[in-house]
Amino acid sequence: MNTPAFTATDHLMMARALRLAERGAYTTRPNPMVGCVIAQGDNIVSEGFHAKAGEPHAEVLALQAAGERAKGATAYVTLEPCAHVGKTGPCADALIAAGVSRVVAAMRDPFPQVDGAGFEKLLAAGITVDSGLMEAQARTLNRGWLSRIERGRPWLRVKLATSLDGRSALASGESKWISGEASRQDVQRWRARAGAILTGAGTVLIDDPSLTVRLEDDTPFVPPMRVVLDPGLATVARGRVREGDAPTLYIHAPDAKPPRAIDAQTASAPVHDGRFDLAAVLKLLAAREINEVQVEAGATLAGAFLSAGLVDEILLYVAPVLLGDRARPLFDGLHIDEMTQRLHLDIVESRRIGSDVRLLLQPRRENVEP
Repeated sequence: MNTPAFTATDHLMMARALRLAERGAYTTRPNPMVGCVIAQGDNIVSEGFHAKAGEPHAEVLALQAAGERAKGATAYVTLEPCAHVGKTGPCADALIAAGVSRVVAAMRDPFPQVDGAGFEKLLAAGITVDSGLMEAQARTLNRGWLSRIERGRPWLRVKLATSLDGRSALASGESKWISGEASRQDVQRWRARAGAILTGAGTVLIDDPSLTVRLEDDTPFVPPMRVVLDPGLATVARGRVREGDAPTLYIHAPDAKPPRAIDAQTASAPVHDGRFDLAAVLKLLAAREINEVQVEAGATLAGAFLSAGLVDEILLYVAPVLLGDRARPLFDGLHIDEMTQRLHLDIVESRRIGSDVRLLLQPRRENVEP
């Protein structure tokens, strides 16, 4: 493989490929999002993106659109072309057959059945291969899929709404509605990209959420699974969480007995001292090919995930309201007694959404001395 010496054209083409890949954000799971641009010099010949598992990959679609114009062209792809036969044929073989002269990939594919094999096929066929262009952006795009493949667990996002005084619900548990209508619509798009929306039994009992995706337009999406952590299955006979077309999974303690007739899935996970082993819960969801989990729960469950070091990002909507000192905090159970124990967060993004401010935060996972 050549030592990359990327040009301005290379960057422009890969940026376009990444934008194409993102079009599959709501439909590709459990597959990664992939975009491809075929170019002759500075001119785009064709392009494609992977839209849905089982359907043609981005490279195949772009090559079909290019036809004979693919000969001698450069293929820009956001992920190493696959080299194995799955539900579709190997993309590396398709690129070779089309006669492209160069492949520029944003990153290597860590999936065990690929992991460099695609590059090796291309190089063996005499095709120039350059990798690593805009790799950070490509990894961010597919952070959920990469988390499942590389860490064996989904990417975990905790969604919360807070008042200016850092409260997530009234003392009674009521939290409808802290944030404004624009924020609630914004949440729907984050839900649409998740493989699962997870909550606890307490939230089901108090708020009776449906946890479905409700987009205002006709954007296609695959309904995410609704996951309820309910040790004793206290909520299986009630709630809107089983209504609609989205699947529902109840995760319960090993000694709980699911009802014989229930229009939902059930699975058990270890419980220690009355609390779920949350790492085991995520491993269970990864085994079901869930790439991203969005937690929409109360302070207790949100705090448990954070304390366990399992939170990858926090989606926080800050509303210009005050709820007072009797209201509930954002996270329970952090047990921070000294400044040296404080948890540092990096602000990845800050954006105004209606009258609220949306923050995307990531824990640094270490305490820093002042």
